Amino acid sequence: MSSLIFSPSLLFPNSTATTTGRSTATAPLSFSVVPSRRRIKSTTIRLSSGDTGGNVTDEWGEKSATESEPLTKLASEDPPKDDDEWGTQRFSNGTVSDNNNNNSSKIEALKRCLVDSVYGTGLGFSASAEERAEVIELVNQLEAANPTPSPTDALELLDGNWILLYTAFSELLPLLAVGTIPLLKVEKIRQDVNTSSLTIDNSITFSSPFATFTSTATANFEVRSPSRIQVEFKEGSFQPPKIKSNVDLPENLDIFGQNINLSAVQQSLNPLQEAVANIAGVISGQAPLKIPIPGERSKSWLLITYLDKDLRISRGDGGLFVLAKEGSPLLD
Repeated sequence: MSSLIFSPSLLFPNSTATTTGRSTATAPLSFSVVPSRRRIKSTTIRLSSGDTGGNVTDEWGEKSATESEPLTKLASEDPPKDDDEWGTQRFSNGTVSDNNNNNSSKIEALKRCLVDSVYGTGLGFSASAEERAEVIELVNQLEAANPTPSPTDALELLDGNWILLYTAFSELLPLLAVGTIPLLKVEKIRQDVNTSSLTIDNSITFSSPFATFTSTATANFEVRSPSRIQVEFKEGSFQPPKIKSNVDLPENLDIFGQNINLSAVQQSLNPLQEAVANIAGVISGQAPLKIPIPGERSKSWLLITYLDKDLRISRGDGGLFVLAKEGSPLLD
């Protein structure tokens, strides 16, 4: 179609039609042009099967060269199967990597909150009812998000030295109570798991200004399920006390509400430092005292409800245990 409209009655206003189809002009020809709204010329693209030069022909027979770009903007091949329409990478099981990152961040935050909650509770001995409830809530959330569904199969994670952070084990509470004695505290409770020999060593270390004392209980264990082990204690041992070469007393000591200054005692002990160091060398060379553990009380079980490279949560027939692996940033 043209951009102008031509009307026959406007081209020949004074002409009359005859039966023969001829017309007699009675006046000079005149052209009347009526402008119309401009329209975009529509073009129907027809590809000629015999045209190999890349030309196209419109409805007026005019030829023009085709563009080198493809007719569509669609990709020539499917997007990678691991990407969705937003370019987000997916794993083979269909989960979005961002979700996994969010879960990992949530678990790390829960672990840090748990460590902060147990701090200052004396490994659980002096925890208040509110603190115990908070610890249990955090433990439940971590157990629900356990990244290791079969802890006894993850030997590289389970193996190693674990430091106790919190416990509700009733039989361990009397030992923790010793730490409330003046000048004596529980320095560390640890559990060494050896998956090669299937043994566990539980040890507790008491510290005083004069020496440190360590006792150990050795056990064998058997795997009973993907998360449960059966434990049987064999013997206990008492290591010789490690006499400190330097006696370092606190400046003040609180005994039954009485604040006692120990500066004078510290000064009187200073001349004895060399003699104490000699005694320490002799005692440290002694063999540990070993005692067998007989009876049914030597048997126990342990259910590992959470395990990763930094943290382990276990429930046994005696209560709850929260441990961090030695060297973990959770212990910083």
